[in-house]
Amino acid sequence: MPGTASWRTLLHETVERFREAVLDEPEISARRIIEEASGWDGAEFALHLDDPSTERTIAHLDQMVARRLRGEPVQYVVGRWDFRSLDLMVDHRVLIPRPETEEVAGLAIQEARRFAAAGIAPTVVDLGTGSGAIGLSLAVEVPEAEVHLTDASTDAAAVARANLTGLGRSARRVSIWEGSWFEALPRSLAGTLHVVVSNPPYVRDDDKLSPTVADWEPAMALRAGPKGLDDLHEIVHSAPTWLSEEGSLVLEMAPDQVSIVARWCTEAGFVRTDVCNDLSGRSRAIVAHRTDTGGTTPE
Repeated sequence: MPGTASWRTLLHETVERFREAVLDEPEISARRIIEEASGWDGAEFALHLDDPSTERTIAHLDQMVARRLRGEPVQYVVGRWDFRSLDLMVDHRVLIPRPETEEVAGLAIQEARRFAAAGIAPTVVDLGTGSGAIGLSLAVEVPEAEVHLTDASTDAAAVARANLTGLGRSARRVSIWEGSWFEALPRSLAGTLHVVVSNPPYVRDDDKLSPTVADWEPAMALRAGPKGLDDLHEIVHSAPTWLSEEGSLVLEMAPDQVSIVARWCTEAGFVRTDVCNDLSGRSRAIVAHRTDTGGTTPE
């Protein structure tokens, strides 16, 4: 690719290379990689499509294209990805943020806002935070909230801390703790939490995943025992000890796990459990209430 080629030409050539390699969504991958190489995003990129590239930017582009052609997810290739209002750093140490999880974050935000509307500054915990996507969204979108993030992975916690540094003033209300689920938290928080949210591992150990997921994303953040339920079970049955009397538990899971987890919530003493659908209309999350509060629907 000559250094004087326009970004429009490079975009077209990159799309064609990805199509020939039979990569998923070649247009999206090419656009995000070209934007990253050029330094322009979105509408700004459109204004510079006919600008010439440089040798330095071409070298960066070539490296990213080679990584994508090897099958590496485009999110890791560009090193960042959008999640609600956030631009998050992501790499192989954490799961790639997904649209389904954006909806789960919306449910948790709605629950936190319910407390804020009642004049209560909510204390919120994002268990197994990974990149920090859910918890940091809560901190930004619910300015009254005190937010705690936990993760058992030191690597994942490091990514969350890196994303926290870009949060601005909202970062003052966020703490990050390393450890397994609730064990990571200070005991002084027991019985005080208003919202607990988690996108825990819920893939069965023997489930076959696509190579893009299996070869690149961290297995410990995906798999959870022979039925994919080990971590969900632990969270549901531990949550009542940590939640306040009017607290709520928000969990993401596979559609075929929802009825089982909802039953566990009843057994654990939750008064009402709402089942919420994802963008495809499939059951994807539950919101379990310790008291019978108002209805919950995805944002």
